[in-house]
Amino acid sequence: MCHKAFSVKSSLKKHFRIHTNEKPFSCHVCYKNFSQKNVLNEHFRIHTKERPYSCDVCNKDFTRKRDLNMHYRTHTNEKPYSCDVCHKYFSRKSYLDIHLRTHSDVKPYTCDVCNESFSRKSDSNRHHKIHAKEIKIL
Repeated sequence: MCHKAFSVKSSLKKHFRIHTNEKPFSCHVCYKNFSQKNVLNEHFRIHTKERPYSCDVCNKDFTRKRDLNMHYRTHTNEKPYSCDVCHKYFSRKSYLDIHLRTHSDVKPYTCDVCNESFSRKSDSNRHHKIHAKEIKIL
């Protein structure tokens, strides 16, 4: 287990579910389970189509406030995540993580036809279309 400390017992209990994989909150529509009630509530908006957070620049709506906050970066061009290797900047950590694979040998996407490997899913998808065209020609 980790060594995180919490001053509030409910916070410790919530955190502990990470280690136990306990997911006591269930969506009554699709039956997906969640470890936290607030995450279930966010998820439920998928079913209700509720999008309570709106961008005041372009009026795009979002189900989660953190998605709206990330979206704002498209208007401000804020890119707080940088690559230590080539110093390229990114608006999201996930974009940086994907980019970092270009500097390593990590290629998690493998073609099931020819076994060629790719660092990005989009490259793998593009490659897969080559095989789809080859099959159509035959």
